Amino acid sequence: MAQQFRPTSPHLSIWRFTLTMSLSILHRILGVGLYLGTVLFVLWLGAAALGQSQLAAVQGFFGHPIIQIGLFLYTWTLFHHMAGGIKHFIWDVGAGFERTGREAITWATLVFSVLATLLVWALFVWF
Repeated sequence: MAQQFRPTSPHLSIWRFTLTMSLSILHRILGVGLYLGTVLFVLWLGAAALGQSQLAAVQGFFGHPIIQIGLFLYTWTLFHHMAGGIKHFIWDVGAGFERTGREAITWATLVFSVLATLLVWALFVWF
């Protein structure tokens, strides 16, 4: 039986990493973070439903600086995924595939997610 030639995918060393590729990988990693952050959100909702003393205990837990950093990153992850979804809606209609458009919408996704996170935390947490 003759062996057939099967083409293989190019190795990663051939491709130059772009911002679009990097944010695509980050988007998948942050999806795991969304699951973990959602557990904290459900904990807070459950404590609020159980009563004031349980809510106060969870609020005290959320007041720890490490947890605050995690909640900040969770907020950024939510906005990043929302902006990524809008980016994919734009791509689904066939727009933004040229190089400049692709880079611009990727930068816009990143900038929007950072600014929206800072705005939400400034309005609802810091002030």
